[in-house]
This record gives sequence, structure tokens and C-alpha cells, in this order.
Amino acid sequence: MTDLETSASLSLDIAAYLDIDKPRHLRPRVKIDVADRAWRPPVEDRQRDWVSSIVAPALKILRARRGEAACKAFCALGTGVGLDALAAVELLGAEVVGVTDLFPDVVEAAAENIRRNLAPNSSVALHAGAGDLLQPLRGSGVKFDLIYENLPNLPLADGAKVEADSTSATFLAPRDESVPQAARDALLALHYVALVQAHEFLRPGGAVLSTIGARVPLSALTDMAEAAGYVARFLGYWWKAQVDPEAIVGSYAQWRRQGLGPFHFYEVDVLEAAFAGLELEQAGRDALSIEQALRPHQLDAEAALAGLRQGRRIGHTVAALLSEPNR
Repeated sequence: MTDLETSASLSLDIAAYLDIDKPRHLRPRVKIDVADRAWRPPVEDRQRDWVSSIVAPALKILRARRGEAACKAFCALGTGVGLDALAAVELLGAEVVGVTDLFPDVVEAAAENIRRNLAPNSSVALHAGAGDLLQPLRGSGVKFDLIYENLPNLPLADGAKVEADSTSATFLAPRDESVPQAARDALLALHYVALVQAHEFLRPGGAVLSTIGARVPLSALTDMAEAAGYVARFLGYWWKAQVDPEAIVGSYAQWRRQGLGPFHFYEVDVLEAAFAGLELEQAGRDALSIEQALRPHQLDAEAALAGLRQGRRIGHTVAALLSEPNR
């Protein structure tokens, strides 16, 4: 499906990547430049790749439920290489696209990736800015039907490290904004802040789509969204093998020792069996019952870390949460 070119670029068949017959708005062969500080998506493995396995199916569900007319303006926070925005152009027919990320070089590369890969008869009004969450777009006057975020959970106190390294799991901390203690304890602070900021950027009828590694109870996600002024429901529910498991599970274990959480993980074999025969949308409808069935198999972060060191494969569930303003 995918021909990897260099460490700084990749090339993929967009129809195979998005699981569609043929593209309408994008070129058949998409070429992506990866900025030095951007996360390089594992597009060669669709089960691991976040956009292909989680975002694209969720956007298809939204298109089917809302129709393309309700999804014409799309924004991606922390876009990375811009594949989430390209998926929205193709699957939602997005004509207005906003993208933000922390660093100018990442945003510039993502914006160029979007422009370069549009089909000859397609165009978008592109709003791109570097900085914190939606702040780069403040003052532009642009509003969106759908704001998408897959933001990091883990706070990173050392700003120098995030400047030096590309990371999709950590963010700069602490935040100055007021965040409910329950959201802080669940390591959902950045998601909460994004939801609060999103209110002023949503068109009437607009919504926020959050895809979150659900290492906390699902009720923590809906409570977070409700505290931010939204009515939330699960558009989809799925699972992932933990990427960079030693470092990330170890970080969760450390935060748990400091009193946050609890956080839970599962052995990959358990997750495979629990979700066998399901699709993202059906699992979303059954998310709470699946979570209940998985409860006897939960591993806290310390147990998951010990399992990793014994050679066991560890994963976690993923929630696609749709939050609509509670007006």
C-alpha cells in the first residue's frame, strides 16, 4: 500500500489508506513531507496508524449522520503532517480547513502537504498557524463545523525537551487555565482546555471530535466534556497496541505513584478478543458495555509495565468522543 521514501517524506495510495474506492478531492498518490519535530505516522501499518484506523472511520460516520453540507469547515489541532486535514478534505468535502501545531516548521510543512495533494479541480481556504491550540487562529474570524483534536495526555514540565524532540504523547506543562481537578487527575487537561477554547470557533450546529487513548474510565471523558459545556457521546470505540510502550506506560506509572489516575491497560490478546467482529461505530454504541466486560482484565500502569518487561504485548482502548455545545 505504501512506499516509504526517506525519513523526511512518505508516499501513499490515498484510496487504500482511507479505504475508499477512489479519491474525489485528493490526488491518488499523496506525498507527505515530515518536519523534523513532527511525529512520523506509521502509514505502512493501518492498524497502528491513527488517521487510517480511527480518524477516517469516525469522519465517515459523521458524514453519514450529518451529510456533507454540515461538514464543510474543518479544523485540526496539533495536526502534525496534516493527514487528518487531508482526510477531512476527502471524506467530508471540507472547503475551509484550519490547522495548528506548536512549531512554525511543522505547520508550514503540513500546510504545504495539504496544498500539494489537492486534486487539480479542488481547492480549500486554508488557515494555518503555529502556537497553542486554537490561539493561532484567534482574530481570523474563521469558524468551523468540526474541530478535531488528538492531543497529548502526558504533561511534560521540561520545555527544552519538547523543543528538541518530536513527540505526540507529551505537552508543555503546567497550564495556566482553570481545569477541573478530575480532568487534571485523569491527565485530560489539554483536551479540556481545547474544548473550552473551541466554543468561540464553532459555527452553529458545530461540534468537537476528540480521539483519546482511553486509559481512564469512559465516564471521565464524558464528565470532562460536560464540565467544558458540552453534551458528549461516543462516536466510536476501539483499541491500540501501545506505541513506545516502555516510555509511555512508565510515565503513566510514575504519574500514578504521584496520586493521579487510576490508569488502565490490557494485554493485546484480550483487546483483540473483545473487539472481534465489531466496527468502530458499533463498538461506539456499545462502549460502556465493552468497558464493563473488559474490567476484569484491566491492568494498572504498574502491572502493565511489569507485563511489558516480561515480554507481554500491552494496549489500551481508544474513544472517539463527539462533543456538541450545551446551548
